[in-house]
Amino acid sequence: MKTSEEVNNEIKQILLENKLYDLKKFISKRACLNRSNQVMAYLFHTIQSAGILVTTIAAGYEMKELIWIGAGLNILASLINVFEKTNDAISKKLLKDIYSIKNDTYVDEGMVVDVDPEAKKQENIHDIESAKH
Repeated sequence: MKTSEEVNNEIKQILLENKLYDLKKFISKRACLNRSNQVMAYLFHTIQSAGILVTTIAAGYEMKELIWIGAGLNILASLINVFEKTNDAISKKLLKDIYSIKNDTYVDEGMVVDVDPEAKKQENIHDIESAKH
């Protein structure tokens, strides 16, 4: 049977290993998100400009089929922009976890995607209250 001290040491070791593993994972994931956001930023502007150009030409020459292609390109550009903003939000949450590891307040990885907007409000209120103290 293990003593309380042995159990505590084992728990500390598990948490330290988890912290190191998560830190490496978070840094790697942020680098990937940053690279993909660079590509998406260029794609967004290129596809949006192409959509506007196609739509303008189609309207000028009364080519109804091309108008739909231009609209589709603009919709695609909008989706790329949404993905870019989502990646940015994820990257910010990962950075928060990285700071938490650095400040030795990290326990485990937080939620990456907000599923409950009300929970987000409560988290913001908690952050404000914590900052006051």
